[in-house]
This record gives sequence, structure tokens and C-alpha cells, in this order.
Amino acid sequence: MAKKVAVIGAGVSGLISLKCCVDEGLEPTCFEKTEDIGGLWRFKESVDDGRASIYQSVISNTSKEMSCLSDFPMPEDFPNFLHNSKVLEYFRIFAKKFDLLKYIQFQTTVLSVKKHTDFATSGQWVVVTENNGKEQSAVFDGVMICSGHHVFPHLPLESFPGIQKFKGQYFHSRQYKHPEGFEKKRILVIGIGNSASDIAVELCKKAAQVFISTRHGSWVMSRISEDGYPWDLAFHTRFKVMLHNIVSQIVVKWSMEKVMNKWFNHENYGLVPQNKYLLKEPVVNDDLPSRILYGAIKVKSRVKELTETSAIFEDGTVEENIDVIVFATGYTLSFPFLEDLIKVENNMVSLYKFIFPPQLEKSTLACIGLIQPLGPIFPAIELQARWVTRVFKGLCTLPSERTMMEDIIKRNKKRIDLFGESKSQLLQTRYISYLDELAVEIGVKPDILSLLLKDPKLAVKLYFGPCNSYQYRLVGPGQWNGARNAIFTQKQRILKPLKTRAIKTSSTFPVSFLLKILGLLAVVVAFFSQLQ
Repeated sequence: MAKKVAVIGAGVSGLISLKCCVDEGLEPTCFEKTEDIGGLWRFKESVDDGRASIYQSVISNTSKEMSCLSDFPMPEDFPNFLHNSKVLEYFRIFAKKFDLLKYIQFQTTVLSVKKHTDFATSGQWVVVTENNGKEQSAVFDGVMICSGHHVFPHLPLESFPGIQKFKGQYFHSRQYKHPEGFEKKRILVIGIGNSASDIAVELCKKAAQVFISTRHGSWVMSRISEDGYPWDLAFHTRFKVMLHNIVSQIVVKWSMEKVMNKWFNHENYGLVPQNKYLLKEPVVNDDLPSRILYGAIKVKSRVKELTETSAIFEDGTVEENIDVIVFATGYTLSFPFLEDLIKVENNMVSLYKFIFPPQLEKSTLACIGLIQPLGPIFPAIELQARWVTRVFKGLCTLPSERTMMEDIIKRNKKRIDLFGESKSQLLQTRYISYLDELAVEIGVKPDILSLLLKDPKLAVKLYFGPCNSYQYRLVGPGQWNGARNAIFTQKQRILKPLKTRAIKTSSTFPVSFLLKILGLLAVVVAFFSQLQ
């Protein structure tokens, strides 16, 4: 008899989890409190309590080929960076293709998730839900929490003395939808994340003046990288990971600073990070530097105090006649239906590999998508869900509670060393190393050295090319016969939406491929020489 799994939320994490449950022969039921799928990526004009909210102009910061699911490439005519409506369209196509909607109970709120009386032996859960005022209770063998972490706004008004006297309008960034209504206003945006930068850039086209206040600064990068390709295609390669692992961290950090300043000198623009050697998530914004360059946006230091109409900054400067303050100050973690099953302390949760609570007698509850990788999140979510469903099925096992706690402590120390202690970095992790970590657990990590002998052309692509999700469908459980072809046809899907004007192409000799082969052979020789 198939094990029953409750999936909480029908956003991206929920849909991916549903598909993974079906792939493993589990019997999922998804509870979605709203009337439709999409979660964060489904724009609504209204701001609803308990639901993620985005502004109308949101565009993905990671490209379609790096963000797509491992056995379901995005349509080749989709643009490389997607408007939120296109992301939603992709997941509607995905849900239809794998017939996922039949597993979802819409307008159903999860009230509580509690251990069954015989949890110690069965690992089962009692899930209580509410639909149209009617409560229901059901027993499940596993629970996948896919409710996201962009729901409950963090609005630290106590950190802004004088806010109670401020006569203008102020609100959290989740309330922002579009720039209409802000014409000729003087606007202060507090924060320097992606949302803060997007909102500042959009508002400055209508406003009289926009100020952006930052405590620590941030690296800012463009979506466009080498030869006009999406940034993440060049950034996320196994070859670069190898270089980072073998050279000194001082060299890595120096190199990172050089790369980030290649587009523009951050110090000149007042954006240079306070600790520029932390590997904090950079802001991805193509317009911010130009808006600063012609004065539509002015970068300011931390707000020290607010008056009825002005903002006083840490450096002693004052900006008068502020009409609007937008707090782009992030979100807090909360699981109201879990009671004390997952404790949130200082906005942190202790989860093994960001997924499993280590203290449970049975590993039948998992958090999906509670992570911020330095790269596309969808492939990370997919690998999480693939691993979790195999754990639920008994095909993969977790270590002891002690081992899991040791891993959590070690990982947290490493996170602080790499990313710092900022609240915004609590869920941060490296990208490829995390994907590979999960892939090893499932048994789907590609063996580059083995492939070098069997399929050298593919080995070169995997090592020097972008680390896309297709790599994790080449071998092992869930192997997809189309994975190799998807890897080799990636470039045409990238270029297809750009080739809207017919031009004659010049032929070039593929010297780069030969150089990559020689480079890979050099790495192999170096590897074996270290073993001797």
C-alpha cells in the first residue's frame, strides 16, 4: 500500500514535491489555502495575509536554462530571464504535463500538524485542515512543508527612532505593487536587497527623488555576462568550484572583488560592501548603477532617526521633505501550524541539510525550499524533494540525531565564515556543492572521471559548462533519457528568443573545445599525481 504524504502549499516547492511523490509511487495530497497554484510567483493586486506578495514587474534573477527542472526544459521561445507571469506559465505547463492538479485541495488551510499517538513506531502525522469553515482531520505517513519563507514581513520599527512622528506614508515592501500613485514624491527605500533595488529603480522613473539607505552595502551585478550570455551560465561551473577549492581564500576573495568591480567601481557609487570579502548574495539589477549615475537614486548610509518630514542618517546628513518610506527589510520565519515541532530562534531553524528536523524519532517530516543558494533555487528544491521522497519510502536513510546535530553546527559555523551573521544570510549556502551533496544522497551525482573515458564530449560539458539541473538526470534513480540531449541543446534554447532578426552567421573554428579537453586532462593528471 502506497504511503500517504501531505504537501503543504501549491507554490513551486509544493508542485515539485507532488511530482517527486508521484515519481516514487507515493500518494500525495496537497493543501493550498488560496484558489490557485503558483505561490510567490502568482501576482495579485491585493496583499493577502499568510500569502507571499510580489510587485507586478518582478523578473527572475536566474536564467531559464539554469532554473528549469531537470527533466522538463523550459520552452525554447521563453526569454532567458522571466517575468513572474512567465514563471507561473511554466509551472502551469509543468502541472498539466504531469497531471498534478488532481492532487491539490484548494482553499484549504492547514490548521495543525501533530504527531500521531503512535508516532514513535509509525512515524505518522495527524493533519487538521479547514475548508469553507469546515474542519477535517486525516492521518499521513509523511509531511512536506512547502509554505515558503517570504510570507511574514520583518518590520523593525523599533530600530527607527521617530517613526511614530513621521507624517508621511510608510509600509513594508510586500505592500508595493507598481509605481502608480508615487509621482513627484520624495521616497526613501530602506534596504539593499533585490526587492529594494528593483523598487527603487522602478519608483525613480516617476518620483521626484529616490534615496536608498543601506547599512552594509552590497555587490551589484548585471544579468548579462560574458559575450552577452546570462550571468549564471558563466558563474556556476564545476571548473570554477575546483579553482575556488584549491587556491587560497585570500585569492578567491580578491578575485571576487575584481569581478564585481569590473562592471563599475562600487566604492565610487557608495555601494561597496562593509565587509567586501564575505560571499553574500549580490544584488542582480541591470539598471541601478545608471540610475545612480544620473542622480535619480542617491545612496545613503543607515537611518539614525526620523522626524515628521525628514530622515537623519548615520553620517550626519539630512534629507528633508520625505513623503514615503519603503521598508525592504526582509521576512521572518514562522510555522504557525507546527507549534513546537520546528523551533524558530533568532529567525533560525535547526534542520539537517536545511530539510530534516534532527530530533524526530522518525524522519517523516521535511521542509522544502527553506534555503537561499547562491544560484537558482528551483533545481535545489527539486533535489531536496527527490531525496525526501526516497527517505519517506525507505530507500535512503538519515544518520543518527547526534551526527545530524554535529553537521548542523558545523554548517552554521561555515555559513558565518562565508556569508557573515546578517539576518538576510541565515539560509545562505553555496550552490554546486549543495546540489552535489544532495545528489550523492540520492545516487545521481555524475562521475566526471568515468565519463571522461566513456563520453569525453559530455565530460567536458559537465566540467567546464554551466552546472544545470539536467546533470542530475544522467544516472541513478529517476534517470531521464533526454538529459544528455538537453545539455547539448542548451545553447540553442538560450539563443532562440534572441534570434528575432535574420543575419548571416560567421563560422569559427572550435578551438575552445580543444582547450577545454586539454584543461580537463591536466586536472586529471594533477589529481592522480597527488595520490602518489
